[in-house]
Amino acid sequence: MESAASSPSPPDRPASPVRIVPWSDGDLELLRRANAPELMDHLGGPESEEQLTARHDRYVALSADRTGKGRMFRIVLAAGGEDVGTIGFWERTWQGREVYETGWAVLSGFQGLGIATAATVAVAAEARAEHKHRYLHAYPSVENGASNAVCRKAGFTPQGTCELEYPPGNPLLSNDWRLDLRT
Repeated sequence: MESAASSPSPPDRPASPVRIVPWSDGDLELLRRANAPELMDHLGGPESEEQLTARHDRYVALSADRTGKGRMFRIVLAAGGEDVGTIGFWERTWQGREVYETGWAVLSGFQGLGIATAATVAVAAEARAEHKHRYLHAYPSVENGASNAVCRKAGFTPQGTCELEYPPGNPLLSNDWRLDLRT
């Protein structure tokens, strides 16, 4: 199943430059490519091969789940079909409520082209289609200007700052961005 990002756009909106494709067993190499120091700088640094393999296994399991817990995707260029990043959504408890969280990584050579924003809009449509949680949140580091801009461009509303741990044991001052999936 591919996301609505590959469906025709309304006449007043240009076609999406990406499509999102559910994560599968064969996507570990893309995860390795996204583990580059410059992409993991705001997330505690690159992961070990063991950590990457465990994360890949979680992504495969999440994408196979059909209970609405979430889903992970490869970001693929609509023109050419090249894999250029990762994105997904998953359940979490936030301030006493069940919500979805989203996160993404776009490979260095493809940043600044609107790819992350287009993929975030597509993943929000996937989360909305689950009809399970009202809100989709993103928690980029306050220092990650590019990811905060993606949230703004994708229609998220800032909710303030918060302190999270990512990876566990690593405090991260983040912005809490929220998108209402019912609108």
